[in-house]
Amino acid sequence: MPYKTLNISRWLLYIFALIWLVPLLWMTVTAFRPREIALSPAFSLEFTLANFVKVWAAAPFAQYYLNTVLIVFGVFAVQMITATMAAFAFARLDFRFKNAVFLLFLVQIMVPADVLIFPNYNVLKELSLLDTKLGVMIPYFASAFGIFLLRQTFKTLPTELDEAAVMEGYSKWQILWKIYFPLSRPAYIAFGLVSVSYHWNNFLWPLIVTNSVENRPLTVGLAIFAQSFEIGAQWTEVSAATLLVIVPLLLGFLIFQRQFMNSFIQSGIK
Repeated sequence: MPYKTLNISRWLLYIFALIWLVPLLWMTVTAFRPREIALSPAFSLEFTLANFVKVWAAAPFAQYYLNTVLIVFGVFAVQMITATMAAFAFARLDFRFKNAVFLLFLVQIMVPADVLIFPNYNVLKELSLLDTKLGVMIPYFASAFGIFLLRQTFKTLPTELDEAAVMEGYSKWQILWKIYFPLSRPAYIAFGLVSVSYHWNNFLWPLIVTNSVENRPLTVGLAIFAQSFEIGAQWTEVSAATLLVIVPLLLGFLIFQRQFMNSFIQSGIK
């Protein structure tokens, strides 16, 4: 009976995966088809790269890519430092009210980022950071999820490593970056995928904060591009532009998916 149940569950996963792939496959095929036959149900082997050339020339996607890369990896770099130090403190250091403070950090996971849009906007306005890349990044410099994930990973490492490092004359800073950081590589990869994918796809906050091409990320640029057509949506161009936006994320997940899954197993998240 358990074997039959396992087979049914596996087939259900395959069905849901296929359902998820249908719009992705349709978008990919449409992006490469000529406009004249884009929505035709008939099968055709006629494909073209003209849609991508037209999209790249019609909007400053190169600038959007640069903005997105700077924002995404700038946020992740700061998050990695802040989350690492906070996670190490919660996992290995003893101080008053540690558990209470950690619970406060966990509460942030349950608070949607959109709730803080107006307070954050007012703060950035006071600091004259509206329509800047730094203004887009600042609200995300600390990550409660990253702190939780790294803390769980650090707690799985044996304390004997700390004792041996102390006997060798290591400071806590050296223990953190020379022992804990290398041994927690799968967790950092998983956290990196989550952080990068979230900020790569983030739309509402950059839409509110940015007003210029020099600071808009890909998501905002794609939305403006899709609305620029005077007579309806040109599905070939929109599909080509969407594919340009999502391809880096798909490649990143395919490359690091094994480390992504292993990190959650090793950190005790069931």
